[in-house]
Amino acid sequence: MTTLPVDTQIALADLVRDPYPIYKRLRASHPVIKVKSVGRIMLTKAEDTKWVKDNPDIFSSDDPNTPMRRAFLAHTLMRKDGAEHMRERMAMAPAYSSKNISNYWMPIYEKIADDLIAGLPTGETVDLFPALAGPFAARCLAQLLGLPDASDDDMQRWSQTLIDGAGNFGWNPALFEDCDRANAEMDACMDRFIPQHKATPNPSALCAMVTADDPIPLSQIRANIKIAIGGGLNEPRDALLTILYGLLTNPDQRDHVVKEGAWGAAFDEGVRWVAPIQVSSRLVTRDTEIRGIMIAKGETVMTVQASANHDEDVWRDGHLYDARRDKHSHQSFGNGPHFCLGKHIARRMLADILLPRLFDRFRNMSLPDPSIVRFRGFGFRGAVSFPVILK
Repeated sequence: MTTLPVDTQIALADLVRDPYPIYKRLRASHPVIKVKSVGRIMLTKAEDTKWVKDNPDIFSSDDPNTPMRRAFLAHTLMRKDGAEHMRERMAMAPAYSSKNISNYWMPIYEKIADDLIAGLPTGETVDLFPALAGPFAARCLAQLLGLPDASDDDMQRWSQTLIDGAGNFGWNPALFEDCDRANAEMDACMDRFIPQHKATPNPSALCAMVTADDPIPLSQIRANIKIAIGGGLNEPRDALLTILYGLLTNPDQRDHVVKEGAWGAAFDEGVRWVAPIQVSSRLVTRDTEIRGIMIAKGETVMTVQASANHDEDVWRDGHLYDARRDKHSHQSFGNGPHFCLGKHIARRMLADILLPRLFDRFRNMSLPDPSIVRFRGFGFRGAVSFPVILK
C-alpha cells in the first residue's frame, strides 16, 4: 500500500489563474494527492472521478467541511444523499421537464435572445460578457426559477457571491459577509413571489416547490433556489464564451459548425474543454483504496472533472478545442445521483437558440486579440471578459 502523498506547494491562486498545467502534472505523477491549500485529496483521472460519483455509499455528498454550507447558510441538496437528496431534487424537477422546456421556456428564451442580440451594435468592439452572456443567463434563469422581476445585475451579483463563498476554501470572512447580505436579498425576493405563485400556478421551480402536495420546508426551498442561482447562471454564461473562444480561434471549426449547424457538438466540446463547474467534494464514509493508496474514513476527496475531461487515457489532445471530435461522454455535468438537473436546458439555450442566432446576425464576428481574453476560477471557471468585433 502506498502512502498518501501530500502537496504543500500548489497555491489557490495558481489554481484560480490556470489549473490545467497543474492537473496535467498530477495526472502523470500523483493522480491521488492531498493538496494542503484546499484541504482535500485531489483525484485527477477520469476513471477515479467517475467511480467516486457513481458510489455515493462510499463517497457521500455531505462534506462537513465545505464552505458551501456557510456561504448558503443552509444544508443544500448538493450536500445530501439518498432519499433526502432525491426528495429535494424532485421538488424542483417539474420546472426542468422536457415538456415545460419545449412548450414554455423555449419561447420565452427565444424572445430574450432576440431582444439582447438586436441591442448589440454592428461594427463595434463589444465585450460579450456584460453585453450578452451574463444578461442572457440571468434573465432566462430568473424566469425558470420564478423570480421574474429580479434584475440581471442582481441575479449575476447573487450568483457570483455564492460562487465565491462556495469556493472560499481559504475561509476568508469578508466573502462570507458578502454571502450574508446576498442571502437576505434573495430571501426577500422569494418571499415577494411565493403568494403570487400560490395564487397563479405556473411551471417555475419556486412555484413547483411551494404548491406541492407535500412541500419541502421553506428553508430548503430557499436554499435550493439559491443553488440554482449559484450554478445555473454561470454554466450557460461561461459555456457560451468558452464555445465562442474555441470557434473564433479556430476558423476552420467555426466554418464547419456554421455550415453544418453543428451547434450541439460545439456546445458539448466547449463544456468538456473548460468545465464551468470544475471540481466537486465527497466525504469518505469508510476506509477505501484508490490506485493503491489507502483513503481513510473521514477524509474528503475532490473529484476534478476539469482534469478528467483532459485525461490522456480518454481524450486525444484533450487540451485543444475540437468541435469535430468524435462524440464521447465527458464529466462536466457530473454523473450518478447528482447529475446536473439543468444540463438539457443549458444545452438548448445555447445550441438551439443563442449561438445560431448570434452567428446568423454577425456572420463575420471576430476576436481581434485572443490573448486578452482571461479565463479565471478554480471551483467555477470561465472567461471574465470577451471583447469581439461584431460585423
